[in-house]
Amino acid sequence: METKNFSNRISQMGTSIFSVMSKLAIEHHAVNLGQGFPDFDGPEWIMDEAYKAMKEGKNQYAPMNGIISLRRVITDLYKKYYDLKINDDNVCITAGATEALFSSINALVDTGDEVIIFEPFYDAYQADVILAGGIPKYVTLKKPDFSFDFEEFENEITDKTKLIIVNNPHNPSGKVYSYEELEFISKMAVKYNLYIISDEVYEFLTFDGVKHITIATFPGLAERTITISSTGKTFSMTGWKIGYAVGCEKMIDAVKKVHQWATFAVNTPSQHAMAKALTRLEFYLPEFRKMYQMKKDLIISHLKGTDFKSHEPQGSYFVMVDIPASSGLDDIQMANLLVKDYHIATVPNSVFYGKSDEGKTMLRLCFAKNDNTIIEGINNLKKYKV
Repeated sequence: METKNFSNRISQMGTSIFSVMSKLAIEHHAVNLGQGFPDFDGPEWIMDEAYKAMKEGKNQYAPMNGIISLRRVITDLYKKYYDLKINDDNVCITAGATEALFSSINALVDTGDEVIIFEPFYDAYQADVILAGGIPKYVTLKKPDFSFDFEEFENEITDKTKLIIVNNPHNPSGKVYSYEELEFISKMAVKYNLYIISDEVYEFLTFDGVKHITIATFPGLAERTITISSTGKTFSMTGWKIGYAVGCEKMIDAVKKVHQWATFAVNTPSQHAMAKALTRLEFYLPEFRKMYQMKKDLIISHLKGTDFKSHEPQGSYFVMVDIPASSGLDDIQMANLLVKDYHIATVPNSVFYGKSDEGKTMLRLCFAKNDNTIIEGINNLKKYKV
């Protein structure tokens, strides 16, 4: 008997490009500047807090929406940094920002709903919208400064549009949205009665004095925005998977209805450790920002000696580079050539686009790496000559 088909929705789901490139990096003994996670540990004192929590018996299920101490610290953080007054019912702790995205998108999107996504996009946005039965609609962030056309944006809005997804600071481009851009998006959301999911996992990682603004602070946005962040990104502990979603109580209640059946509860001792970590954010952030500013400057300076022109990021820990036009290669071809013959793993950018062909002209590099790893990787890149 012939077995029945799997869900039509997963037929559109390929293997993540990050898994593909990391596998190739291992096979070809390449320096991995592709996948976006640090190759170093976060602060040891946070690990000590997790161990302390384990020894104190905090090893069973946490409350579904997260431990109260962590949720209250997050409410204090939003008051201090963004002047947003929320309470602990406005916060849901999730298994990383990835699960926060999944739960939020599935809480908001029905079959046939259209969702505006800025491209290049973090690939989970497209996948989650499709899995929810939604239809992605794309607005392109165009080189060289990755700005978008306001008219193009409004033209994508129809009577089926329900949600806008914003990623700020932006992965993969390193863009930080300007006040004027965020103001325009917020006015469109109010004008057309749309929801916003704002992925702000790199909220504390901007460079050269650039300021991050959270979109929920704009008029009319607090009641229609879910803001997502990640302690894993902030404290270089991505494997702990402690993320969170913040919004008005009605929206977070909807998120929790998905979250409870996706993961129910998140790692208990890690939540206790991150509750302590966030109380020390003021003392931690200056060194954190200084470290990544130096890493950004390091990779940009070394890229100047290659045939790949960089687009200097304003935030996040990624940098986009242009493939030399005279190479005659697109991003997939170049990424495969570099990992196999030059032993440096990058990420081809076309997988982050649904409409424009600009992605075929660029690669993404991650500089959340030890300095020696960055230097070795770019030295390998320098060996490529058109």
